Amino acid sequence: MKFTYTEKKDTRSGFGAGLAELADKNPNVVALCADLIGSLKMEKFIEKAPERFFQVGIAEANMIGLAAGLSITGKIPFTGTFANFSTSRVYDQIRQSVAYSNKNVKICASHAGLTLGEDGATHQVLEDIGMMKMLPGMTVINTCDYNQTKAATLAIADFEGPVYLRFGRPVVPVFIPEDMPFEIGKGIMLQEGTDVTIVATGHLVWESLVAADELEKEGISCEVINIHTIKPLDEEIILKSVEKTGKIVTAEEHNYLGGLGESIAGMLARKRPTRQEFVAVNDTFGESATPAELMKKYKIDSTAVKEAVKRILEK
Repeated sequence: MKFTYTEKKDTRSGFGAGLAELADKNPNVVALCADLIGSLKMEKFIEKAPERFFQVGIAEANMIGLAAGLSITGKIPFTGTFANFSTSRVYDQIRQSVAYSNKNVKICASHAGLTLGEDGATHQVLEDIGMMKMLPGMTVINTCDYNQTKAATLAIADFEGPVYLRFGRPVVPVFIPEDMPFEIGKGIMLQEGTDVTIVATGHLVWESLVAADELEKEGISCEVINIHTIKPLDEEIILKSVEKTGKIVTAEEHNYLGGLGESIAGMLARKRPTRQEFVAVNDTFGESATPAELMKKYKIDSTAVKEAVKRILEK
């Protein structure tokens, strides 16, 4: 495999590291948290810039309103709480106070998807990408490992406009090179292949690489693309790949309704109809279990990616 790893880290720690660096790098960056400082790894930012941190408490709607107001003064607010509370609980405030007026607010959402694990269905948001990508002007980013999350955190501070940055709770392989540039709206070709295109986002990027490596041993050549920015979607890299392979598998830790796969399906329907298989949660809520158990049960692990590739090759 071209990409290997020597350690595992949680993507939320990548966010914390990036935010801490911004404390020194950009005096206009301010951080707000809804009583989850430890979970969002915001401690180092607070140590470096306590006067630029706002503990809002369990008042997420108020946090979004404060962030919108701070952005008017020229500040660059980063809000932090769980993905469920960053979207479902405050969707009205995001739509009216941030997206509608194109405020420069960075909504940073941890503990996304099933891999939140034991906290269960009430916290395992699987519809957030769909909710956020439907807001006009909202940029939606879903990172795959520690290094990419840190790089994305730094990149969005320099980007003008509202951003939804989604990351997770569990430790996962760190495989993206630390010095790999992060370009908003540009997918990354991780592995070239000829038989089928696999387009993945978030935690499913590593699972797709594992699947592709195992399939290669069976004589199946997979092209693997990392789409970290779901909106705006890098149509060019996807179209170029499917022009070669003629088949695509999309993989994500999200409901298949409203996620990356649906965005790609719509784009392909308009520009190049292509056979597609979805690796995603099948329109259901999660439950309490370990991340690995949940990924296996809900068929969003490397085995599920392999099965989807084989299904599409058999059609």
